[in-house]
Amino acid sequence: MNKFIAFFVAIGKWFKNVGVAIGKWFKNWFVPVDGKAIIPVRIGRWFKSLFVKTDDVDEPRLKTLLKKDGVKSFVATLMSIFIGIFIGFLIMLYKPSNAFVGLKYLLLGSFSNAPKTIGDALFDATPLIMTGLSVAFAYKVGLFNIGAPGQYLMGTLFSLLVALNFHGPVWLVWICAVLAGAVGGALWGAIPGLFKAFLNINEVIASIMCNWIAINFVAWIFSGSSMTNPSINSYVKKPIDVTGVTNPKLGLDKIFVGSQKIDCTILIAIAIAIIAYIIMNKTTFGFELQATGKNKFAAKYAGIKDKRNIALSMIIAGSFAGLGAAMYWLSNQNAYQWQNTSSLPAVGFNGIPVALLASSNPIGVILSAYFIAHINIGGFYVTSNTVYNEKITDIIVAVVVYLSAFSMLFKGQITKWMTPKTNTKQIVEVIDVNDSADDGEESK
Repeated sequence: MNKFIAFFVAIGKWFKNVGVAIGKWFKNWFVPVDGKAIIPVRIGRWFKSLFVKTDDVDEPRLKTLLKKDGVKSFVATLMSIFIGIFIGFLIMLYKPSNAFVGLKYLLLGSFSNAPKTIGDALFDATPLIMTGLSVAFAYKVGLFNIGAPGQYLMGTLFSLLVALNFHGPVWLVWICAVLAGAVGGALWGAIPGLFKAFLNINEVIASIMCNWIAINFVAWIFSGSSMTNPSINSYVKKPIDVTGVTNPKLGLDKIFVGSQKIDCTILIAIAIAIIAYIIMNKTTFGFELQATGKNKFAAKYAGIKDKRNIALSMIIAGSFAGLGAAMYWLSNQNAYQWQNTSSLPAVGFNGIPVALLASSNPIGVILSAYFIAHINIGGFYVTSNTVYNEKITDIIVAVVVYLSAFSMLFKGQITKWMTPKTNTKQIVEVIDVNDSADDGEESK
């Protein structure tokens, strides 16, 4: 009985303490409590400390914030985007009467016809996230994976072959097809990875060669031509439709009403990006990968298996690109089309600016991929609602993408601004004084 009473007494004390704390908080808005200034004054001091040095901080809080590597990367990315959009606006000024309207549609992008266009942008961003992760993951290990287009094609081949030829429950076929896409990309990423690890062959050259081998190999497999020389009349497209084995929507089409594209693959891509971030920044394996990328000789001296890490990083990068292809082509909106003369998929190369805009941060890749999809939709509305044709849109997008390569330059400039300047004259004077003192002691 005493325990029962004590229980309710404890609950009563807890409510009393909460009430006292809330009372003090409300009172502190008007009169000082416990020797602290009133809350509006404290809020004012905090905002003041953002810009100038105060008694509470040794330097402005914004300056301290800008010294953090992640913040510098984010600001550098924003600078790249704003400069790119500004240059695009200058180009549109050749028709001044439509320039501001075009800029409006460009900036609105995927918000122009929300929620439909937001759903479409999320779907379009999915393969960009995966190819961006492919480039970013390899870059963290000091490798430049320009082979994402070839890995994307091999992921397309493996996933569609499984979807077309494997029979069973639809959900099982879909899972197997998606995993097969990841395997196809991983196998194609392993080639330049192994060449780099064991033969020290430049991964860029090896990846480029693999890209062109992939495009012809995929066309050969789908055409069944047995590598014969086709006649001019055989330059035709054959749609490959895997109707029935499509990505589940998981109710996302109910949220983004009107979007026929949106499905669960955006959730998978975001989850993979988060897992990649955790692996790279929170695990021993990720530390070893990054140590290998910074200096493989020092990593090897420390006992890290550098060759294994180089090969594994390209295998994982390839699996990301292949997985992106599988999720894209298994949607209910796309039927893959091959032809004997084709080009490498642009989404593979677009993974490069996505990774650059994100400073190779997996979480940043999600945002930069959505931005590219957002600006592309904005370009569509610029073309359909103004006098500008699709070429001006392509130029604007290309300028923004091109400037993404300068994000590292902007980041370095921010670091330079944040580094306090050393007064050389004062240093020389100090050295002269010390030397004079030393000479005086020696003469004594």
